[in-house]
Amino acid sequence: MRRTVARALIGPLALAAAGTAVPLVGAAPAVAGSVVVGGFPIDVSEAPWTVALASRDRFGGMRAGQFCGAVAIDRTMVLTAAHCLSADVLGAPPDRVPDLRVIAGRTDLLSAQGEEIAVRGIAINPAYDVATSSGDFAVATLAKPLPQNAVVAMARAGDPAYAPGTEALVSGWGDTTGGGAYARRLRAARVRVLPDDTCARAYPGGPDGTYRAATMLCAGEPAGGRDGCQGDSGGPLVAGGRLIGVVSWGSGCGRPGYPGVYTRVSEIVRALEPAAAARKQPVTRS
Repeated sequence: MRRTVARALIGPLALAAAGTAVPLVGAAPAVAGSVVVGGFPIDVSEAPWTVALASRDRFGGMRAGQFCGAVAIDRTMVLTAAHCLSADVLGAPPDRVPDLRVIAGRTDLLSAQGEEIAVRGIAINPAYDVATSSGDFAVATLAKPLPQNAVVAMARAGDPAYAPGTEALVSGWGDTTGGGAYARRLRAARVRVLPDDTCARAYPGGPDGTYRAATMLCAGEPAGGRDGCQGDSGGPLVAGGRLIGVVSWGSGCGRPGYPGVYTRVSEIVRALEPAAAARKQPVTRS
């Protein structure tokens, strides 16, 4: 039986609590057989909005503590997947992970390139449904700003970037084979946005998961082979220079007929707009 897999690493402390042997960097196995998750190396300058979530305390130093991806939507805000910040992944609530950081401007996780910025605050989507993965996003506020050129615009509802057939780029430091071969250097894969009915047929419910077009979109290739995977959760899916998806889940990685599922960014925009409007309100002095 296939198993629906959220695309985050599982932290050593969470594994220990479950009585599992603890590797230096533990990973939820992708049920992908020998399928190669197609992709190619890129320099972070080609996708500067792609950042890594990291905690050396929880995940060790082999890959600078990277366990999920994220994407810069403002100089002091990044989006990631809500499940990346769960106790199942971190082994504790995020406010109890004092070294939680965003690694920005870095191609090789073990290089000194770019910078590591402390996370000052976390807001997990209150409508996130753990059972269905609907609304799988969270916002992290950074202790210092990123360069303006590291920010990517979010595509609103009706943007042509969401049209089926549109070529998009998913990027991250996750598993490159579906079998636990985690990248040290940033990689990307070109995929195509797929029609909602194709995604609904792939994930009609049951152990493979349920596709919900209102809050999700899916992308891949009919023959499989190009996809995000474990460790890529929270990372960006960008089309036409605009963010359309955040890596969320899938049945294995790169399986024919089982495309990757992303949180639909137009729904994130809708959810964040009230807070953004409140920040812009003038202050009345009495």
